[in-house]
Amino acid sequence: MNGYICEKCHDMGFVLVDKDGAEVAVRCECQAKRLSMLRLKRSGISEELQKKGFNDFDCRGMEVLKTAKNKAKGYYQNFLLSEGDRHNSIILCGQPGAGKTHLGMAICNNLLNVCGVEIAYMAYRNAMTAIKQTVTDKDGYYKAIGTYCNARLLYIDDLLKGRQTEADLNILYELVNYRYMHKKPMVISTEKTPEELVGVDEAIGSRIMEMCRRYTVVLQGKELNYRLYS
Repeated sequence: MNGYICEKCHDMGFVLVDKDGAEVAVRCECQAKRLSMLRLKRSGISEELQKKGFNDFDCRGMEVLKTAKNKAKGYYQNFLLSEGDRHNSIILCGQPGAGKTHLGMAICNNLLNVCGVEIAYMAYRNAMTAIKQTVTDKDGYYKAIGTYCNARLLYIDDLLKGRQTEADLNILYELVNYRYMHKKPMVISTEKTPEELVGVDEAIGSRIMEMCRRYTVVLQGKELNYRLYS
């Protein structure tokens, strides 16, 4: 045992190959794996959520869930083509327990692992609490919110869950408006319908719905809650 992670390059990151009679250094294949692991670590995605994919999403024979799955899959497949568009985001909203987070994570896991897209996962309530704790520290605040503002793709899970304060909405507006102005895509899951989202705050809701105009999934009906009927 020599302790090397990669036996091929001995953890140097490159290997020597023959090219036209001369040895040249080329990047080792382990570098791609390391970069993928680094992206995953930076994403904030838990081990449990890393397992979510399209293949294990159970539509339970319901057409509305099949449609939702197809729309989520279509978003993933078209992401690289539409990333710079105004309508480059997707929202999965409505009934608790319908699998919104599962589909959102299936999108993100595929984009991260297959396409190498940097993801930032934002568990809404926990993230808002953490950001609010930094508001008296300017540098700390911009570092906390900057992760979500600048990520290539941001996943906001359970948007507007619980009671909202004025401080919550101010922070959320700053985040959403930044991504709206810079055409940075988002994947969003929320129990709010589009109408309820706009009703909470029109400036925030209208920006989100414009960005998600091409990919809006609304799931309604208690029969969709797998926690109650599985």
